[in-house]
Amino acid sequence: MLRVCIDARLSSGFSGGIESVIIGLAYGLSKLTDGNEKYYFLAHEGDDDWIRPYLSGPCSILHTSQTANHRHSIKKILSQLPFSAQLYQLLPTKINDEIPKSDGTIERAGIHVMHFPFQAGFRTKIPSIYHPHDLQHLHLPQFFTPKAVEVRDKRYRTMCAQSTIVCVTSNWVKQDLIEHYRLPESKIKIIVLPPVLNGYQIPSQTDMKYVQMKYGLSKPFVFYPAQTWPHKNHLGLLEALGILRDRYGIQADFVSSGRLHDHYQVIKRKIKALNLSEQVKFLGFVSEKEIYCLYKLCRMVVVPSFFEAMSGPVGEAFLAGRAVACSNVTSLPEQAGNAALIFNPASPEEMAKAIYRLWTDDKLRSELGKRGEERIKNVSWEKTARIFRAHYRSLGKKPLSDEDNAFLKSASGAIKIYDQP
Repeated sequence: MLRVCIDARLSSGFSGGIESVIIGLAYGLSKLTDGNEKYYFLAHEGDDDWIRPYLSGPCSILHTSQTANHRHSIKKILSQLPFSAQLYQLLPTKINDEIPKSDGTIERAGIHVMHFPFQAGFRTKIPSIYHPHDLQHLHLPQFFTPKAVEVRDKRYRTMCAQSTIVCVTSNWVKQDLIEHYRLPESKIKIIVLPPVLNGYQIPSQTDMKYVQMKYGLSKPFVFYPAQTWPHKNHLGLLEALGILRDRYGIQADFVSSGRLHDHYQVIKRKIKALNLSEQVKFLGFVSEKEIYCLYKLCRMVVVPSFFEAMSGPVGEAFLAGRAVACSNVTSLPEQAGNAALIFNPASPEEMAKAIYRLWTDDKLRSELGKRGEERIKNVSWEKTARIFRAHYRSLGKKPLSDEDNAFLKSASGAIKIYDQP
């Protein structure tokens, strides 16, 4: 039997898209009952309620040691304090930037392959897959402290060097890793990570009416689910809404979900300065069912981010059949294809024009919604789990099926982009 371990040492609600990736993996791998594999999700004891509901079949929890729990508890407490990002940078070096050795948990469990689906990790001699996701700290260092840039770069380089496979979600990120880290092309595999909503039941009309009432959503609205990190560019979107109102006479409501970080105080001041308080709602962290409802209820989805390895909201909007306007940076044009309007995120004027077109043109909204659904129809968490299983079997030196070989022989080791079969 092949024993695979997936790192899930997170606290729910703090990790945004990465938490969604692990949930999606749990959902997909739980469906693979046709193989001789066992999948263990490495978690801290007492901090695994968020992942347990998605584990079944060959999937189960593997708890870390007490020492790891203690270190995790310190970080979790600090992450809940005001100005947590700054406090975290002041942690002693041994806690903050040391890449720890395995505490022996996975070795004692007889793990054959280790999968690190987020940027942190630990040193191990077990064959591994690592997701650096992106090198935003090198492209947008102004959004990080110097210490954070140093820590990230050290961690990413070390983990990329240790891993057998480095996994990314787009050709743009692959080329970026080759350029900055000089990784061999053969080591990097492009594997699409579907929207986490792909594993959820489509909400009912009752569900959507409940969400409408709960959040007071009586009018059509623009939706952008994103934590309030500076690079997500809520400020630019707010400026675009002001232009839309003042120049085009359209007072579009705007809803954003996602955890509110320190930068939210800057956003609040911008809302007040632009006199947008009556149009804007920041809901904070919401449940999976509620976010699916918000996609279904919104008039359009706008993603003005300055940097994305691949956007979860773009894929989720496609899945929900909603029209999208997004930035023209990094991997976003590759992901969007012909299924979205794109704009320069540094230009609120361009953003306002894109929103205006989608807000006023019913035919365009409908057409883009259909293109998005078509673009993502061949993507699912079960298929992605099968692709990972092929790599797990290869790394664990287990027999490969015809399906496994088909995935491994493809140019990237997986599907490259949404609309490929």
